[in-house]
Amino acid sequence: MQTKKKDIRALTKEQLRDFFVSQGDKSFRGNQVYEWLWQKSAHSFETMTNLSKETRQMLEDNFVINHIKVDQMQRSKDGTIKNAVRLHDDLVVESVLIPTSTRTTACVSSQVGCSLDCKFCATARLKIMRNLNPDEIYDQVVAIDNESRLYFDRPLSNIVFMGMGEPLMNYNNVLKAIDKITSTEGLGMSPKRITVSTSGVPKMIRKMADDGVKFKLAVSLHSAIDEVRTSIMPFNAKFSLADLRKALEYWYEKTKSRITYEYVVWKGINDTQFAVDALVDFCRFAPSKVNLIEYNPIDDGDFRQAPDSAIQMYVNTLERNGITVTVRRSRGKDIDAACGQLANKQ
Repeated sequence: MQTKKKDIRALTKEQLRDFFVSQGDKSFRGNQVYEWLWQKSAHSFETMTNLSKETRQMLEDNFVINHIKVDQMQRSKDGTIKNAVRLHDDLVVESVLIPTSTRTTACVSSQVGCSLDCKFCATARLKIMRNLNPDEIYDQVVAIDNESRLYFDRPLSNIVFMGMGEPLMNYNNVLKAIDKITSTEGLGMSPKRITVSTSGVPKMIRKMADDGVKFKLAVSLHSAIDEVRTSIMPFNAKFSLADLRKALEYWYEKTKSRITYEYVVWKGINDTQFAVDALVDFCRFAPSKVNLIEYNPIDDGDFRQAPDSAIQMYVNTLERNGITVTVRRSRGKDIDAACGQLANKQ
């Protein structure tokens, strides 16, 4: 029975060096292979041209590179690009390139499906199938960087973990991917250009603070009233707003990093002055910014975008209380690439 080959990208540089020594070769070969895998994003051993044919064949005999494939690329009329990304086991996730006049942002997935149950999100309707490996997250970024260079003539400038899945439920792999993305031996991006968006898992927010991460934190909040938040994000019954607030206080105390709140205003759900006042109160404990996000329908009538007057009420109240607020118009709606729509048509 043939032994299943190991994915070579699961090995550290030290393990690669040790492997070459065990084969009677020089340890620096491990450095060369590591560079091909992470700096040059090689998808085959055949492309590693500074290695002998015999060495490449030896790698082929022992390992695989389980790289992603962009199965389908859709382009929106506003320039947004959505990739349907096929994984080595034939599961599919989606990632998005969002261009503006000054930057290109990659919105990447961290899980196949999602382990949470937000009622307004298409991804939440998929059962959680598995976590993505660090290299699968990394590959999404590489693919979008290539598209940014090809279609917009500039490298990728920002990354947001706002695609499919809850990043903090795949914490170790997300951190390993970010480590590769920010390393000088990887893509060399600044961690300050990376934002991890969570629905709010208090224990893991505390762990991030303890681990001293350098990337930015965004919280998908949508209501600062427990009953309302639980009605639209049922897991809030387990991770209450009080627990979330304590964890975020701890985050700010340890990192001194401003918190961004992602917030959709829906008609008849959170479009009242009472809801805005609750949000203002929730924001007071630490410097924060609120992104008011346009709602993107997912084929049912339970959630409807609030009128502009409700959005303006939020803006006026937040600004009056000294809280930074921006209104984000969604991109890529015509190809189901906007917030909450990923996997809508899968």
